[in-house]
Amino acid sequence: MSPGRHFTEFASHVARGAGKPITFALSIAVILLWAVTGPLFHYSDTWQLIINTGTTIVTFLMVFLIQNTQNRDGAAIQAKLDELIRASAAQNRYIGIESLTEEELDDLRRRCASRAAPDACEAAEIANERADRKARDAARRAGGVPRYPA
Repeated sequence: MSPGRHFTEFASHVARGAGKPITFALSIAVILLWAVTGPLFHYSDTWQLIINTGTTIVTFLMVFLIQNTQNRDGAAIQAKLDELIRASAAQNRYIGIESLTEEELDDLRRRCASRAAPDACEAAEIANERADRKARDAARRAGGVPRYPA
């Protein structure tokens, strides 16, 4: 197995483990234990240095492990979305847009929104017409003259 595969598996296990309630509970227990020992060590600089160093090291390493996991998850989701776009009636030009600049993505969002706005308005109008028709029909079936605007 390659070193990259070993790291990937290790990072995945650590990321999953870090997100479990037991891990959080153990962290709280360590902090409480450290706090309780404060009077025993007269709140010395060494006592403070232990928790500062420990939390800094854990945080530093966890950033890289969790970032690795997030990057892989994001790439996998992107590959799945690209395949869905490719295999559907959607426009293939959207495949790979994650590499665009922020300005290019903003422009693309504006163009998509402007194309979707007329469709959304038309769909809302059709839905309103159907609802009006249903209300008039229900009023007629109820035996009275509909007072609902025609």
